[in-house]
Amino acid sequence: MIGIKGMLALAAAILFFQTSTGYKLETRYPVPGNGGYDYLYIDSGARRLYLSHGTQVDVIDPDNGKLIGTIADTPGVHGIAIASEFKHGFTSNGRENKVSMFDPTTLQLINKIDVGKGPDGIYYDPGTKRVFTNNHGSHDISAIDAKSGQVIGTVKAEGDGEEAVVADGMIYVNSEDTSEVIVFDPKSLEVKHRFPIGVAKAPTGLAYDAKTKRLFIGCNNDPKMVVMDATSGKVITSFPIGRGVDYAAFDPQAKLIFFSCREGVLSVFHEKSADEYEDVGPVKTQTGARTMAFDPKTKKIFLSTAEYIETPAATPGGRPQRRVKPDTFVVLVVSK
Repeated sequence: MIGIKGMLALAAAILFFQTSTGYKLETRYPVPGNGGYDYLYIDSGARRLYLSHGTQVDVIDPDNGKLIGTIADTPGVHGIAIASEFKHGFTSNGRENKVSMFDPTTLQLINKIDVGKGPDGIYYDPGTKRVFTNNHGSHDISAIDAKSGQVIGTVKAEGDGEEAVVADGMIYVNSEDTSEVIVFDPKSLEVKHRFPIGVAKAPTGLAYDAKTKRLFIGCNNDPKMVVMDATSGKVITSFPIGRGVDYAAFDPQAKLIFFSCREGVLSVFHEKSADEYEDVGPVKTQTGARTMAFDPKTKKIFLSTAEYIETPAATPGGRPQRRVKPDTFVVLVVSK
């Protein structure tokens, strides 16, 4: 049995996490369907939350969870990007090596664009009016004109790009297989720097503070968050985080850094200064919730996950097959 002192210590710990982060799991939005999932994207102004979901993208209202519509025929979709000025949206369809360009208002397909092999992360640079896809199969990055939908070039990344940030006229990309941050010019498409991370491997999540010029990197191997000087590539510090990180976000007003982790926690850190950071405690989410979208308007965080079923291997000595348990796909809403 837990004694009085133990109960008081537990209560104090719970109170500490609540008051130090201010965040907690608020509610869950169930979403129909049985496919897998990856990135989320929030169009804060339009109040639309895009969810990669197997062979389609579900679009819901982030304020109430209501299903707005679906973007169909996106085989193996990973991510979503929106170029609002052209009224164009884009999805990276990993299984068919294509990007779907769609109308964000009607959610109807405009056309499909051939890119490199295995497109994964996708993002828009408003400075060059270009959309980029990180292609895992061909280890490069495709550049697409956001207005015309035409591929205009390729970045020779020589790595498997994960999350990226657009900052100060450059694009920073986590290279998961080479454990470095690749910096390239989105206009010339030339790689300018390759910053080795060193203290951890397999970087996935990436966020940036434009004021302090600091990159916040989430690494899977020996799970850590790593702070890097974006100008020099110097590693400033690192902290342990939850297992299975796949995305990072930053709130520039509150100076909070978030890492969504597959083990079912949201690791949260406070940037006290450019070189000083503190772990302000994890927020419990749900197993599998490894990606997220941060809403700059409401400061809410949205994560997607589902329950899985394991079936025996088809052949002796083979690996068990995992599939999503029907009707368990859900969006978690974390808020203050």
